[in-house]
Order: sequence, then C-alpha cells, then structure tokens
Amino acid sequence: MNLSVDEPPPVDPGHLQPRLVGVFNWRGIWTLYAKEVQRFLRITMQSIVAPVVTTLLFLAVFSLAFGERNVLGGEVPFERFLAPGLIMMAIVQNSFANSASSLLLSKIQGNIVDLMMPPLGPGELNFCFAFAAATRGVLCGSAVALGMVFFVDISVTHVWPIIFHGAAAGLLLGQIGITAGIWANKFDHMATVTNFVITPLAFLSGTFYSIERLPEPWFALSQINPFFYMIDGFRYGFIDHADGALAAGVGIMIGLNAVMWISNYLILRSGYKLKS
Repeated sequence: MNLSVDEPPPVDPGHLQPRLVGVFNWRGIWTLYAKEVQRFLRITMQSIVAPVVTTLLFLAVFSLAFGERNVLGGEVPFERFLAPGLIMMAIVQNSFANSASSLLLSKIQGNIVDLMMPPLGPGELNFCFAFAAATRGVLCGSAVALGMVFFVDISVTHVWPIIFHGAAAGLLLGQIGITAGIWANKFDHMATVTNFVITPLAFLSGTFYSIERLPEPWFALSQINPFFYMIDGFRYGFIDHADGALAAGVGIMIGLNAVMWISNYLILRSGYKLKS
C-alpha cells in the first residue's frame, strides 16, 4: 500500500527577496535602543529609584553638615550650589553603569553573539548603547531634580547649558561604559573602573565645592578634569555662575564625545573581546 504525502509546492527563487536595509538600519537601531531602555525600565527600583534615594541622602548629609552656609562670596546658598552637582553625578554614574553592565552581562551570559549577527554596523551599535545609557542617565537626573524640588530652591536661569551638558555627559559616560563593558571580563573589572576612575573624577570635579577655593596646583589640575566642565556648565544653567570658561567646556565635551565615538567604532568593528 503506497502512502503519498502532499509535498509543498516548490518555491520560486524569484519571490525570495532580501530585506533592503539602506544606509542606516533604522528598524534595527530602534529595536536595539528600545530593548536597552526596556531592560533598565523593568528594574525601576534599582535603576531609577535607588539612585534618587542615594542622591537625596547626599543632599541631606551635606546640608546638615554645612547648615545655612553660603558660597561664591555669600551670594548662593550651599544647597542651591550643591543640587546641580548631585544631579550631574546621578547622570554620570547611571549612564556609565547602563552600557557597561549591559555589555558585560551579554558577554557573561553568552548572548553577545545576538548583537553581532543582526545587520547592525559598529556605528549603529555604539549609537544604540550610548543613547540608551544617556536616556537612563537623563531620567535619573530628572527624577533626582524632581525629588530635590521639595527641599531646595532650584531655579533655572539658562536652559541650553542644562540640556546640552546633561545630554553630552550622558552620551560621553555611556560611551566610556561601552569601552569598559567590552574590556571587562567580570564585575570586579567594571567595579575597578567605577571606584578608581569614574567616582574619583566625579567627586574631585567641584561637585561639592567651588574649585575657586582650591590652591595651586590643585586648581590647575582641576582644569584638566573633563568632569569639571560638564558639572560647571550644568551648574551655570541653575545659578548663573561658572568657575571655568563655558565655550571651552562645550568644545571639550564635543571633542571627547567625538574621540570616544571613533574609539568605540574601531573597537566594535574589530570585534575585540566580542567575537572570540
């Protein structure tokens, strides 16, 4: 008895057309960016709420320690001077942590290949991770600012420095996080970068004090700290005072972002620690 099985009709090769991506894979860019954003939104308590609580504790401790003291010649209350620095510190730390942890986790779990297989170039990968990291940083900074409104008289004097330095700092630290995440093989390596590079540079950049009070050579050394320019320009938008040159700070932020973009592009294109 012969049993016949219906076979599917042959497929005409002419109907199998490859998907045209174009110069930029916009669908892939949006998909990866949305995936990275949803990744930290699923753990909002850890990624957003916890940094807000930690930063508000900093504000409370320093406010109690320094009381009603004024800074900048007695013109600005200490709490109002401190608040922008703490907001920027939240942006910096969370932007770095987002991209670094995402890449390191992908390497440890072995699913980093899922990022290398889709038709996404090194520039597109860098774009997605950096902008997702900046998104988390800006959201954390905004949440911190919203929480501080109930305790500090926060008033905006210039909008553009706040927007520019907040976005530029988030992108820069997001790209530094990409480099760290690719380089690190375990969480101890990432903690080393955080504890010995990111945190010291953030703390010694005028977050809690005006660098005008520093004697030489510490004042001159502060001028070469890139974190100083992002905090100084950001604070200028709130208190209408800057310790450094705003134009120089804008140029440095743009230049550093460009350098990190080129560096990450070359690293991602080479597949360093990603394809092996």
